[in-house]
Amino acid sequence: MAPGFLRRLFGRGGAATLDPARADLVVVAQGFDDAEASSAALARATGLRPDAPAVLRHHLRVPPDQVARVCELAAQDEYAPAPHPSGPGTDPLETLILQRVQVVDALHLSQERSRMAGLAQRHDGSADGWDVLQPGPEGAGGR
Repeated sequence: MAPGFLRRLFGRGGAATLDPARADLVVVAQGFDDAEASSAALARATGLRPDAPAVLRHHLRVPPDQVARVCELAAQDEYAPAPHPSGPGTDPLETLILQRVQVVDALHLSQERSRMAGLAQRHDGSADGWDVLQPGPEGAGGR
């Protein structure tokens, strides 16, 4: 089997060339409705380049005392916490955004959504949704 096939099959490999800290990343797909299929959300995406690496982010809410453990477990699957604005609120749960670089397709997105929902639930939290970022049209050529 060709190495590219295996990378595509497992949604990893080769995708590390995209820096999640790039300033030109824009949201090209998102889903914050548990009932919506990943394939439907990706079908309505605008600007998504399906064969290009992307930053897949999962938006979770977990108790503050569980954040470190959730991050530790997610790191086993190459996820890292993403910086995000936080402000005072009345929600006792803390917002946590976990991200990794991969090629995004409906099958792997569905698997990751399920994995993140389970991770959040096992730590008394919830998965609110996900989004996918790729370089905007000016930066699509890569850096």
